[in-house]
Amino acid sequence: MTAPLQGSDGMPEAIQSFAETASPDQGPPRLAKLRAALAEDGLAGCLVPRADAHQGECVAACDERLAWLTGFTGSAGLCAVLADAAAMFVDGRYRAQIRIQTDPDHFEARDSRETPPEEWLRDRLADGGAVGFDPWLHTRGEIDRMEQALEGTGIELRPIPNPVDRLWDDRPAPPMGRIWAYPEELAGESHAAKRERLAQELREAGHRAAVITLADSVAWLLNIRGADLPRTPAPRAFAILRDTGETALFADDAKIDAETRAHLGDGVAVLPPDSFAAELRQLEGPVRVTRASAPIAVEEELRAAGVAVEWGADPCVLPKAAKNAAELAATREAHLRDGAAMCAFLAWLDDQPPGAVTEIDVVERLEARRRATGRLLDISFDTIAGSGPHGAIIHYRVTENSNRTLEAGDLLVLDSGGQYLDGTTDVTRTLAVGAPGAQERAVFTRVLQGMIAISRARWPRGLAGRDLDALARQPLWLADLDYGHGTGHGVGVCLSVHEGPQGIGPRAEIPLEPGMILSNEPGHYREGAFGIRIENLVAVIEADPLPGGADGRLCFETLTFVPIDRRLIEPGMLTEPERAWLDGYHRSCLERIGPLLDGAEREWLERAAAPL
Repeated sequence: MTAPLQGSDGMPEAIQSFAETASPDQGPPRLAKLRAALAEDGLAGCLVPRADAHQGECVAACDERLAWLTGFTGSAGLCAVLADAAAMFVDGRYRAQIRIQTDPDHFEARDSRETPPEEWLRDRLADGGAVGFDPWLHTRGEIDRMEQALEGTGIELRPIPNPVDRLWDDRPAPPMGRIWAYPEELAGESHAAKRERLAQELREAGHRAAVITLADSVAWLLNIRGADLPRTPAPRAFAILRDTGETALFADDAKIDAETRAHLGDGVAVLPPDSFAAELRQLEGPVRVTRASAPIAVEEELRAAGVAVEWGADPCVLPKAAKNAAELAATREAHLRDGAAMCAFLAWLDDQPPGAVTEIDVVERLEARRRATGRLLDISFDTIAGSGPHGAIIHYRVTENSNRTLEAGDLLVLDSGGQYLDGTTDVTRTLAVGAPGAQERAVFTRVLQGMIAISRARWPRGLAGRDLDALARQPLWLADLDYGHGTGHGVGVCLSVHEGPQGIGPRAEIPLEPGMILSNEPGHYREGAFGIRIENLVAVIEADPLPGGADGRLCFETLTFVPIDRRLIEPGMLTEPERAWLDGYHRSCLERIGPLLDGAEREWLERAAAPL
């Protein structure tokens, strides 16, 4: 099979760019135009989210409305615009980034967890008014939460045609990436079997159909992949799964060649995207719709036609999260290949003296090592290579303007991954440039202790990621330190590097099940000084029984094998079990990755993986 994201030379076309994409200087004039349009429509304000109609983290260029308006390019956020004020709401990952990318004189920066948008609207619109929102870009769960908080204030949230789209003169065209068949031997199950299995669930629930709006759910269900979204091989498409197993895929016909159409077979009808609303109105209810991820417009179309709506989970989400044996076997191979590329890169980096390498050099060299495997489809996200103070910007993206030379005493936060046909990788290492300081070593060791605690965790079935999260934070809490992001997110197989619903964090409520892949990435960040993060991917597996112990225990299998920088570890802070885990992990790195390297790269690995 030809790798769909590759060019004619066999190398990926999607290479990380270092062009500056944020344009905060454009924010004020665009904001003025938007306010004028709102005034013409008799609206007090509007909401501009980062989301697209599929509610995924990655959006196509034509859906980058929030970046167009404000300059902010993060993967999550919302702007509330009123006649005399505007505020950007982001979570803790973007506190530093938002101040860099937006004009503070025109956009207030707010932490969405400390000040939700509805609270800000309530304070700013004392006399009430209509605030518009695009019903294709917001979910029922989101709007219900806001409306409940605004009850009795006189503030109305009103569905409207998107006002940004009317003003965005040079808006890119929708993407036309090819949709291609994912090999069944890697998927571990045919799409016909998946459709029948989920259709049985619908029949048992009394649902005639389910509307599938998440791009990665559509891809998983039909064993297809696409090239519409940056760094995520999923098509920008909707689907309707009926209780018979028959499925309608709403995608442009030009994206689907004869091979893919044959793969889909007679049980999958390919329909034009602009027929989606009309097909919704023709359904017989009850129809399952997902409150947390389906656009409100889906519900509105169904109810307008008198079709009964039943709220329920996307039927693909949990089966997609709990990988089968074939998917786990494939992703293990992808991680070994990726680990060898990472180690080869780190061997090169260690040979570079301070002052000789820039952040862009790091990104380009690491990407070249992954390309050299001959198996890379794409990177799984833009590589984060933040040195010194840039390391404290959690989702830092180096540009030609921000590019910085790695100097003696710096820490480098290097967070990267690859998309391979057999798996999606994501690994972070914090690296010392020259001799690290005592403070940096102490904090790094606490972060490492948290990562080890998650790696060694053993727990009874039924617990969720929120129940494990404190294990990673406790070593930092003992020093009154913490980090403003979750400890772990779900990861797909040749799909999204940020996959729901599984996670490790205070809000991760889904019980962990065997087969789920997650990241394990505690950190700590000192704005203007340094950042630290250490990340491996892990898979939930059945734990071996203990003598006299209870049945049904779970644990994590580590998937990532890349040495941790021993120069940053304070050995005296580690307990004996922590030291034993670290030495065992490094021994595994040598055993698994060593045969894939030779010469100077193998010698580097032997030194890096030596016992502490």
